[in-house]
Amino acid sequence: MLTVLLHDIFAIDARNIVINHDRYSLNSLNGFFETDEGDFFFKFHQEEGEEAMSGEYYRADILAKAGLPVDQPVLMSVLPGEQILIYRRRSDPRFSDVLRALDIVPDLEREALALAAERRLSGELLAVYLRTLHAVTAEEVACEPIHRLFQERMIDPETRTVPGGRYADFYIGRTFRFPGMELDWETFSKAKFVINGQPYAQTVGELFAAAADRLNPLNLADAGGVTAHGDAHNANVWYSRGEGGAVLSFFDPAFAGRNVPTLLAEIKATFHNVLAHPLWLYDPAEAEARYRVEARHADGVLAVETDWTLSRVRQSLLDVKAQYLWRPLLAELKARQMLPADWRTVLRLGLFLCPTLVMNLRAGVSTHNPSSSLLAFSVAVMAGSEPESGSDIMSRFLDAIDPDFPAVP
Repeated sequence: MLTVLLHDIFAIDARNIVINHDRYSLNSLNGFFETDEGDFFFKFHQEEGEEAMSGEYYRADILAKAGLPVDQPVLMSVLPGEQILIYRRRSDPRFSDVLRALDIVPDLEREALALAAERRLSGELLAVYLRTLHAVTAEEVACEPIHRLFQERMIDPETRTVPGGRYADFYIGRTFRFPGMELDWETFSKAKFVINGQPYAQTVGELFAAAADRLNPLNLADAGGVTAHGDAHNANVWYSRGEGGAVLSFFDPAFAGRNVPTLLAEIKATFHNVLAHPLWLYDPAEAEARYRVEARHADGVLAVETDWTLSRVRQSLLDVKAQYLWRPLLAELKARQMLPADWRTVLRLGLFLCPTLVMNLRAGVSTHNPSSSLLAFSVAVMAGSEPESGSDIMSRFLDAIDPDFPAVP
C-alpha cells in the first residue's frame, strides 16, 4: 500500500520499505525506503476529522526563514489523509532516544552533552521568539494549526461544540480501571486528587472544562504570537554529535506557524520532553514494572501513592527550559505589557491537555495498564492544577519562571 501511495503522490519507485515500531509515534507512522537516488525517511501524520479542521499542515520554510535549525523535507504532501514528509535518511539518533538511554542508565558526561545541546537550542528558540513576538488578532491565532493539538481534540469537528473529538471518545461515559478499583466517568471526573499526601485544587472534569474555554483560539491572542514549531517533542529533534559537542535540529514541523500563541509555543516540548518521562507515557509496561502506584477512593477523594519522580536528566532539562527560555520569554512579555494575569493557568491547562489528548490514557484501550493509567492522570493533574498547599515539581517550575519572583540561581 505504501509503495503504491508513494508512487501515486510523488512518482517514487520505492523499494525495501520498512515501517518503524516507534513508541513515540502516537499519531503518526514513519519508516525508511530505498530508491535509485538514495535512502529516505518518511513520516505520515493523521488527525481524526482533519478535513474539517482549520489551519494548514507542514510549513517547514517558516522555521527555516526564521533562523531555527530545521531539517527540510525533500518532498511533501499536505493533502488531508495523505499528510506525508520525505527526508534524506540520516544516521543521527533522535534526542528522545538519547534521553531515554540516560533515564535507564544515568551518565554524567553524556548528560552534560545533552544539557549543553538543550541550552544551545533554548537560546536559539528564545532569540527567534523575541525577534518574532508581535501583536496578533484572534482571527490570526485561530488559523494556526497548533490548535489541532489542543482545542481541536476537544470539539466535534462538524458542530465545533464541546465535548467532542478525542475528549468525548476517550473519556466521557467510559470506565477507568486503576489498581484495585474501577470508576465511572461521573465519579472519576469529580474526584479530588491527593497525590502523595498533596491535595490538588481542581478535578479532571474541571480542568477539561477550563481548558475548553481558556484555550479556545479566540481567547489566546492576549500574549501575542511568535514563529514556532509548536510540536517540538524530542522524537521530532535530531541529536548530532560533532567536535564542538552536540547540536539539535527539528524535523516534522506539522504545526509550525508565524502567529502561534506565545504561551503555547513551548508547551508540547516542555511536557513531552520532561514530565512524560521517565517511561510512563511511552513505555507503560516498563513503568508498571518499575514504579509503585497505589490508590484509594472514598468520599470523593482519589488518594494516590507512588514512588515515580523525574530522573536527574529530566529535572535538569526542566531547569534549562526554565532558565534559558521560559523566564526570559515571560519577562519580555511583561516588559511589553503582553503577559496575561492568568498566564500560569494558561500554561497549566496546555500542559494538562498534552498527555490526556495525545493518546487514550485509560487502561486496556491502547497501551496503558491500570498502574500506568493512574500515574498518567496523576501527572496530568499535577501539571494542570495548583496544589492546595505546599509545593511540587510544577509549582516550583512556575515560580522559577515567574518574572515577578527572584531568579533561582
